Amino acid sequence: MSSFSTTTTYTLLLLLLLAAASSSLTAAAESPKPTPWPLQFHSILLVNFSGSLSLIDLWYDWPKGRNFNIIQSQLGELLYDLEWNNGTSFFYTLDSNKKCRSAQLEVGILRPNWLDGAVYLGQENVDGFLCNVWQKVDFIWYYEDVVTKRPVHWVFYTGRSIHVMTFEVGAVLEDAKWQAPIYCFDKKDTQTDLRHNYKVDVGYSEPQTEGVLRGSMQL
Repeated sequence: MSSFSTTTTYTLLLLLLLAAASSSLTAAAESPKPTPWPLQFHSILLVNFSGSLSLIDLWYDWPKGRNFNIIQSQLGELLYDLEWNNGTSFFYTLDSNKKCRSAQLEVGILRPNWLDGAVYLGQENVDGFLCNVWQKVDFIWYYEDVVTKRPVHWVFYTGRSIHVMTFEVGAVLEDAKWQAPIYCFDKKDTQTDLRHNYKVDVGYSEPQTEGVLRGSMQL
């Protein structure tokens, strides 16, 4: 009788362990995945970098291989950061100073599925929204609204913090707005190749002063 009782106890313990292991595997398999970015969208972003504030008018257009950051620094100049999928970027103003710089990088704009492979960290309340949180290669922490699946917030490893104020899926900026000004093509006045101003890490680069995101075509 004692032997039967002991065997039964061991059997129950084994079943409990197997059930717990199965539950853990199921939970891991069901971890949320970040929603791919829409092929085209418009977003207003509030950026805080060590107390330095700016607003970014972001236009993302994957089908045409282009990304546009229109950056208003607090009480500062309005800067246009135009990025193309071939790695070409123009940084310019449209005021009387007619400033323009260009860069040729080895990476294009972010692909819609650039968050594939990100590690799920759980849920957190951010800016009043319950968010799923992912980390991508120690470079960026990305927060997505649990209900709407819209991006709410992301933080770079440098501490640059992005808060998503609006997110318009399908919004497209007219083609004429994507043309860099003529003085960007005047070799006498244009500075070329700003790769030294970028921090490149595992297929991404973050401008030290301009822009939000840039990603590798290989992601």
